[in-house]
Amino acid sequence: MDILVIGGGPAGMMAAIYAKKEAGNREVVLFEKNEKLGKKLFITGKGRGNWTNSCEESVFMEKILRNPRFFMGAFRNFNNQDAIAFMEKNGCALKEERGGRIFPESNKAFSLTDGMKKALQKEGVKVCLNKKVDFIRKKGDVFLIKGNFPEVEAKKVIIATGGLSYPSTGSTGDGYDFAKDFSIGVTKTYPSLVKMEVLEEDVYPLSGLKLKHIGLKILNEKGKCLYEKTGELYFQKNSLLGPVVLSASAALSPEISEAPMGSYQIAIDLKAEMGQEQFDSFFLRDCESKGKEKLYQLLKSYLPAQLYPIFLKRLEKQGVSLEKKSSELKKEERRKILNLFHSFPFTVQGLGGFPEAIVTKGGVETTELSKKSLEAKKVPGLYFAGEVVDLDAYTGGFNMQIAISTGVLAGQSAGRALKEER
Repeated sequence: MDILVIGGGPAGMMAAIYAKKEAGNREVVLFEKNEKLGKKLFITGKGRGNWTNSCEESVFMEKILRNPRFFMGAFRNFNNQDAIAFMEKNGCALKEERGGRIFPESNKAFSLTDGMKKALQKEGVKVCLNKKVDFIRKKGDVFLIKGNFPEVEAKKVIIATGGLSYPSTGSTGDGYDFAKDFSIGVTKTYPSLVKMEVLEEDVYPLSGLKLKHIGLKILNEKGKCLYEKTGELYFQKNSLLGPVVLSASAALSPEISEAPMGSYQIAIDLKAEMGQEQFDSFFLRDCESKGKEKLYQLLKSYLPAQLYPIFLKRLEKQGVSLEKKSSELKKEERRKILNLFHSFPFTVQGLGGFPEAIVTKGGVETTELSKKSLEAKKVPGLYFAGEVVDLDAYTGGFNMQIAISTGVLAGQSAGRALKEER
């Protein structure tokens, strides 16, 4: 065969489509080890399929956490607007939601897969399912590929096998092993966009509680704020989840993973929506106007039912009397109450693992690849695209665009190189 693409996720499908566009009548084959294409895509955007994000380039690049300058070339070659146009051209209507996130109008991720499958068929890409590649080596000008099939040869190979996140979808780090077999550097990998596990046992009764418009800070052992954001947060049995937590994990996953347990603290501002100064003034006025109410009675209206008893217990541990009338609270007691509202703490035990991480941080070192083509500098004819490369971003469609853009660039580059060799 002329070009073999290994991996049938978004990066691999886009690579195969655009390799075929460039290569013309040359053979392009896509190997996917699962029984269907785009298996991991089905869980993106909570099953709705977050295709990309509509924001302008400067904002988009701010969302890329690892190697944004390297990614710039791939993005400018095929950007978010190109991705939107591609999908709509291939029969999948899209819509824009909060934060510029782009979803299929159907709210079903399979609509995106159907769009790419339509393009694969239209271009004439040969798709082979249940093909697991075990080994790749180069012999002269061709690659020999072995797996659960008779050995095959390919003139160009594009590796788009994903990372380590959600291994149940087939992302088991195969691409890293292929890279290492060619002495191509691979950075240390970490789970990213994942929950944060906490030490405190009083998190258990909070399971299922969702808080909107809260503020979240991640503090190190010296109390320095390393990350801050507002948004939604969800409690699980022994952990915190939600958009603000996922973003924090994306920003700090190596630091948290490498640090001793208990080195980081989560501080939740329960009243971030109102603002600290405004809330404090409101609460203090309430203490005076409802002065005959006991503190535990006054606080009930300020907190969700699940959180209320936990809040009270934590106040008691700080020496605040819940039976005291609101008007009789001392200045120091009021300060403790307000501090707890604005900095409700949990101690980070660690991050969730790869089985539940949305993406992998780390991968094939970008210094090993040409940013103009994504070809391995040490191995002509070998290309890498998607999550297997050391590129990752915040949630919101940005990681999907990394897969799309790098897939297109790798495919185009392989197709052009093949034509030039005629």
